[in-house]
Amino acid sequence: MADKPMAIAKTQLFTENQVLRQILGICSSLAVTNSMNNSLVMGLGLSFVTALSSLTLSAMREIIPHRVRMLVQTLVIAVYVIFVDLFLQAFLPDISKQLGPYVGLIITNCIIMGRAEAYAQKNPPIPAMFDGLFAGLGYTGVLLIVALIREVLGFGTIFGINVNVIGFQTWTIMIMPPAAFFIIGSLIWALSARAQKKAAGGAK
Repeated sequence: MADKPMAIAKTQLFTENQVLRQILGICSSLAVTNSMNNSLVMGLGLSFVTALSSLTLSAMREIIPHRVRMLVQTLVIAVYVIFVDLFLQAFLPDISKQLGPYVGLIITNCIIMGRAEAYAQKNPPIPAMFDGLFAGLGYTGVLLIVALIREVLGFGTIFGINVNVIGFQTWTIMIMPPAAFFIIGSLIWALSARAQKKAAGGAK
């Protein structure tokens, strides 16, 4: 029996977040999170692709030969990635230029293929769509948290708006990829420590 949307949302946003718990999508998380604008667009783009590719692949799951399923998955994902790329080029050209090749590389994001394999291949289309959507939104949430820290400390801005009213010295290292690595690592550590503490408390 497929999970209900609220249960899927809780799982994908919090308890099994694809970045913090499954450790997927790390490469793009390091690359685009020096800006809230870029992170939001990348996250929403991936959410769109993951939701619709999961919906499509779930609807096709009975007719796709098992031996070629990954080829079909890649093809379907590529189609939706092209839609996102063309949309950004047409309506958000500046952000499209800033993101550069990372939009096209959405197709290689492990989250999309992971949800297709782990959920869409075994569940009906609508629950699969919700699973993909909330997996993408969980990824987006992590990107925005990391980008908030990096943009404020690195540029003194939020969504490009100056918030450095006290004139503190910005940190150049925060706009470099290693900063995202340390922030994400800290978030993973904090969430794992919380989960272990909760498990230890429940075992008593």
